[in-house]
Amino acid sequence: METPSTPSPPPWEALILIVNYLDPKTLATASCVSKSWYSSMSSDHIWEPILATHFPSLFYLPPSAAAPFRRLFAVGHTAATLRRMKPSKPSLSLSDLVFAISISTRDSPVVSMARPCDALGVDHPGVFRFVVDCDGAVLSEGVEEVKVTWNVVLKGWRGVFTMMECEKKVGFVSGGEGWLSQELPAPGCCANTVASAVVADLKVGMFGGSDGKVRVNKVSVGVLSVMDWRYVGVEDGLRYLQHFLLTCNAL
Repeated sequence: METPSTPSPPPWEALILIVNYLDPKTLATASCVSKSWYSSMSSDHIWEPILATHFPSLFYLPPSAAAPFRRLFAVGHTAATLRRMKPSKPSLSLSDLVFAISISTRDSPVVSMARPCDALGVDHPGVFRFVVDCDGAVLSEGVEEVKVTWNVVLKGWRGVFTMMECEKKVGFVSGGEGWLSQELPAPGCCANTVASAVVADLKVGMFGGSDGKVRVNKVSVGVLSVMDWRYVGVEDGLRYLQHFLLTCNAL
Protein backbone atom coordinates (compact mmCIF):
# COMPACT_ATOMS: atom_id res chain seq x y z
CA MET A 1 0.00 0.00 0.00
CA GLU A 2 1.46 3.31 -1.05
CA THR A 3 2.07 5.98 1.58
CA PRO A 4 0.24 9.20 0.72
CA SER A 5 2.73 11.83 -0.32
CA THR A 6 2.77 15.27 1.27
CA PRO A 7 1.13 17.79 -1.07
CA SER A 8 3.69 20.07 -2.62
CA PRO A 9 3.25 23.80 -1.96
CA PRO A 10 1.68 25.83 -4.72
CA PRO A 11 4.17 27.33 -7.16
CA TRP A 12 5.37 30.88 -6.59
CA GLU A 13 3.46 32.11 -9.65
CA ALA A 14 0.19 30.76 -8.21
CA LEU A 15 0.79 32.53 -4.91
CA ILE A 16 1.24 35.84 -6.70
CA LEU A 17 -2.14 35.39 -8.37
CA ILE A 18 -3.85 34.46 -5.09
CA VAL A 19 -2.52 37.24 -2.91
CA ASN A 20 -4.27 39.92 -4.92
CA TYR A 21 -7.59 38.58 -3.63
CA LEU A 22 -6.63 38.31 0.06
CA ASP A 23 -7.51 40.81 2.77
CA PRO A 24 -4.72 42.28 4.96
CA LYS A 25 -5.38 39.96 7.89
CA THR A 26 -5.25 36.83 5.71
CA LEU A 27 -2.12 38.09 3.99
CA ALA A 28 -0.37 38.63 7.31
CA THR A 29 -1.39 35.15 8.51
CA ALA A 30 -0.31 33.46 5.28
CA SER A 31 3.08 35.17 5.34
CA CYS A 32 3.90 33.17 8.49
CA VAL A 33 3.64 29.80 6.68
CA SER A 34 7.16 29.76 5.28
CA LYS A 35 10.00 31.94 4.07
CA SER A 36 8.83 31.68 0.47
CA TRP A 37 5.26 32.67 1.42
CA TYR A 38 6.60 35.55 3.50
CA SER A 39 8.65 36.76 0.54
CA SER A 40 5.69 36.42 -1.83
CA MET A 41 3.19 38.20 0.40
CA SER A 42 5.35 41.04 1.70
CA SER A 43 6.24 42.80 -1.52
CA ASP A 44 5.47 46.48 -1.98
CA HIS A 45 3.58 45.60 -5.16
CA ILE A 46 0.93 43.80 -3.07
CA TRP A 47 0.76 46.18 -0.10
CA GLU A 48 0.92 49.45 -2.01
CA PRO A 49 -2.80 49.56 -2.99
CA ILE A 50 -3.82 48.22 0.43
CA LEU A 51 -1.93 50.99 2.24
CA ALA A 52 -3.26 53.64 -0.15
CA THR A 53 -6.84 52.50 0.55
CA HIS A 54 -6.68 52.13 4.33
CA PHE A 55 -4.07 54.72 5.40
CA PRO A 56 -3.53 57.26 2.60
CA SER A 57 -1.73 59.67 4.94
CA LEU A 58 1.01 57.06 5.49
CA PHE A 59 1.06 56.16 1.81
CA TYR A 60 2.13 59.70 0.89
CA LEU A 61 5.07 59.90 3.29
CA PRO A 62 8.24 61.26 1.63
CA PRO A 63 10.17 58.42 -0.05
CA SER A 64 13.25 59.07 2.10
CA ALA A 65 11.20 58.50 5.28
CA ALA A 66 9.00 55.66 4.06
CA ALA A 67 9.34 52.08 5.29
CA PRO A 68 8.08 49.07 3.29
CA PHE A 69 4.35 49.35 2.62
CA ARG A 70 3.62 46.22 4.68
CA ARG A 71 5.38 47.78 7.67
CA LEU A 72 3.54 51.09 7.23
CA PHE A 73 0.22 49.26 7.11
CA ALA A 74 1.09 47.43 10.35
CA VAL A 75 1.97 50.73 12.05
CA GLY A 76 -1.27 52.36 10.86
CA HIS A 77 -3.36 49.36 11.88
CA THR A 78 -1.83 49.31 15.38
CA ALA A 79 -2.46 53.04 15.82
CA ALA A 80 -6.08 52.70 14.68
CA THR A 81 -6.65 49.75 17.01
CA LEU A 82 -5.26 51.63 20.00
CA ARG A 83 -7.45 54.63 19.19
CA ARG A 84 -10.58 52.45 19.20
CA MET A 85 -9.72 50.69 22.45
CA LYS A 86 -11.86 51.53 25.44
CA PRO A 87 -9.82 53.04 28.28
CA SER A 88 -9.19 50.83 31.27
CA LYS A 89 -11.10 51.32 34.49
CA PRO A 90 -9.56 54.03 36.70
CA SER A 91 -7.44 52.90 39.62
CA LEU A 92 -9.00 55.58 41.83
CA SER A 93 -12.56 55.74 43.14
CA LEU A 94 -14.53 58.62 44.60
CA SER A 95 -14.14 57.08 48.06
CA ASP A 96 -10.36 57.63 47.77
CA LEU A 97 -10.66 61.41 47.50
CA VAL A 98 -11.28 64.43 49.70
CA PHE A 99 -12.13 67.84 48.26
CA ALA A 100 -10.59 70.76 50.17
CA ILE A 101 -12.04 74.11 49.08
CA SER A 102 -11.15 77.58 50.32
CA ILE A 103 -12.67 80.88 49.19
CA SER A 104 -11.71 84.18 50.80
CA THR A 105 -11.78 87.90 50.19
CA ARG A 106 -8.90 90.16 51.11
CA ASP A 107 -10.53 90.82 54.45
CA SER A 108 -12.10 87.56 55.56
CA PRO A 109 -12.74 83.88 54.72
CA VAL A 110 -15.92 83.13 52.79
CA VAL A 111 -15.90 79.31 52.62
CA SER A 112 -13.47 76.78 54.07
CA MET A 113 -14.26 73.06 53.92
CA ALA A 114 -12.86 69.57 53.46
CA ARG A 115 -15.35 66.85 52.46
CA PRO A 116 -15.02 63.22 51.30
CA CYS A 117 -15.83 63.17 47.60
CA ASP A 118 -18.22 60.22 47.79
CA ALA A 119 -20.28 62.10 50.41
CA LEU A 120 -20.93 65.08 48.13
CA GLY A 121 -24.07 65.57 46.10
CA VAL A 122 -23.66 64.53 42.46
CA ASP A 123 -25.07 67.16 40.11
CA HIS A 124 -25.97 64.59 37.41
CA PRO A 125 -25.48 60.81 37.60
CA GLY A 126 -22.18 59.73 36.07
CA VAL A 127 -20.87 63.29 35.68
CA PHE A 128 -17.79 64.66 37.43
CA ARG A 129 -19.55 67.64 39.00
CA PHE A 130 -20.39 67.86 42.68
CA VAL A 131 -22.44 70.23 44.83
CA VAL A 132 -21.34 71.15 48.35
CA ASP A 133 -23.89 72.70 50.71
CA CYS A 134 -22.20 75.13 53.04
CA ASP A 135 -22.78 77.89 55.56
CA GLY A 136 -20.61 80.64 54.16
CA ALA A 137 -19.73 84.04 55.58
CA VAL A 138 -22.15 86.95 55.50
CA LEU A 139 -21.05 89.60 52.99
CA SER A 140 -22.29 92.91 51.70
CA GLU A 141 -23.57 92.99 48.12
CA GLY A 142 -21.00 94.09 45.58
CA VAL A 143 -17.94 92.97 43.63
CA GLU A 144 -15.10 91.49 45.62
CA GLU A 145 -11.63 90.20 44.73
CA VAL A 146 -11.56 86.60 45.94
CA LYS A 147 -8.87 83.97 46.23
CA VAL A 148 -10.00 80.43 45.44
CA THR A 149 -8.16 77.17 46.10
CA TRP A 150 -9.50 73.71 45.31
CA ASN A 151 -7.30 70.78 46.26
CA VAL A 152 -8.04 67.09 45.71
CA VAL A 153 -6.48 65.04 48.50
CA LEU A 154 -5.81 61.31 48.36
CA LYS A 155 -7.11 59.91 51.66
CA GLY A 156 -4.39 59.46 54.23
CA TRP A 157 -2.59 62.51 52.78
CA ARG A 158 -0.85 60.18 50.34
CA GLY A 159 -1.08 62.76 47.57
CA VAL A 160 -2.48 66.21 46.82
CA PHE A 161 -3.35 67.79 43.47
CA THR A 162 -4.31 71.44 43.06
CA MET A 163 -7.27 71.71 40.70
CA MET A 164 -7.65 75.46 41.03
CA GLU A 165 -5.69 78.30 42.57
CA CYS A 166 -6.58 81.76 41.35
CA GLU A 167 -7.67 85.27 42.26
CA LYS A 168 -10.64 86.80 40.44
CA LYS A 169 -13.41 89.28 40.96
CA VAL A 170 -16.81 87.87 41.91
CA GLY A 171 -20.06 89.76 42.18
CA PHE A 172 -21.84 88.87 45.41
CA VAL A 173 -25.53 89.37 44.62
CA SER A 174 -28.59 87.91 46.30
CA GLY A 175 -29.75 84.92 44.25
CA GLY A 176 -26.69 85.14 42.02
CA GLU A 177 -23.93 82.73 41.09
CA GLY A 178 -20.23 83.45 40.73
CA TRP A 179 -18.31 81.36 38.20
CA LEU A 180 -14.59 80.68 38.10
CA SER A 181 -12.55 78.36 35.89
CA GLN A 182 -8.91 77.52 35.34
CA GLU A 183 -7.19 75.43 32.69
CA LEU A 184 -5.79 72.15 33.99
CA PRO A 185 -2.34 70.82 33.08
CA ALA A 186 -1.83 67.86 30.80
CA PRO A 187 -0.79 64.60 32.46
CA GLY A 188 2.79 63.48 31.96
CA CYS A 189 6.16 65.13 31.51
CA CYS A 190 4.77 68.13 29.59
CA ALA A 191 2.25 69.12 32.27
CA ASN A 192 3.52 72.70 32.49
CA THR A 193 3.68 73.40 28.76
CA VAL A 194 0.84 71.44 27.10
CA ALA A 195 -2.87 72.15 27.55
CA SER A 196 -5.07 69.25 28.59
CA ALA A 197 -8.35 70.37 26.92
CA VAL A 198 -10.08 70.30 30.32
CA VAL A 199 -10.67 73.03 32.89
CA ALA A 200 -11.50 73.05 36.58
CA ASP A 201 -14.88 74.69 37.12
CA LEU A 202 -16.17 76.23 40.34
CA LYS A 203 -19.48 78.02 40.94
CA VAL A 204 -20.52 79.91 44.07
CA GLY A 205 -24.27 80.01 44.79
CA MET A 206 -25.65 82.83 46.95
CA PHE A 207 -28.81 83.91 48.70
CA GLY A 208 -29.64 87.08 50.58
CA GLY A 209 -31.90 88.48 53.25
CA SER A 210 -33.85 91.67 53.80
CA ASP A 211 -30.83 93.25 55.47
CA GLY A 212 -29.01 93.47 52.14
CA LYS A 213 -26.42 90.93 53.19
CA VAL A 214 -25.40 87.99 51.01
CA ARG A 215 -24.51 84.52 52.23
CA VAL A 216 -22.83 81.75 50.23
CA ASN A 217 -24.98 78.64 50.57
CA LYS A 218 -23.46 76.20 48.09
CA VAL A 219 -20.38 75.60 45.99
CA SER A 220 -20.27 73.34 42.94
CA VAL A 221 -17.05 71.98 41.45
CA GLY A 222 -16.38 69.91 38.36
CA VAL A 223 -14.20 69.29 35.33
CA LEU A 224 -15.26 70.66 31.93
CA SER A 225 -14.07 69.56 28.50
CA VAL A 226 -13.23 72.58 26.33
CA MET A 227 -14.05 70.54 23.21
CA ASP A 228 -17.80 70.68 23.81
CA TRP A 229 -18.06 72.56 27.14
CA ARG A 230 -19.65 69.63 28.89
CA TYR A 231 -18.67 68.08 32.19
CA VAL A 232 -16.57 64.95 31.83
CA GLY A 233 -17.77 61.62 33.19
CA VAL A 234 -16.78 60.38 36.64
CA GLU A 235 -14.45 57.71 35.23
CA ASP A 236 -12.73 60.23 32.94
CA GLY A 237 -12.27 62.60 35.87
CA LEU A 238 -10.78 59.84 38.01
CA ARG A 239 -8.49 58.72 35.19
CA TYR A 240 -7.21 62.29 34.89
CA LEU A 241 -6.58 62.66 38.64
CA GLN A 242 -4.77 59.34 39.01
CA HIS A 243 -1.99 60.59 36.69
CA PHE A 244 -1.07 63.10 39.38
CA LEU A 245 -2.15 61.51 42.66
CA LEU A 246 -0.94 57.96 42.14
CA THR A 247 2.27 58.95 40.34
CA CYS A 248 3.19 61.37 43.08
CA ASN A 249 2.40 58.71 45.68
CA ALA A 250 4.78 56.29 44.01
CA LEU A 251 7.76 58.71 44.10
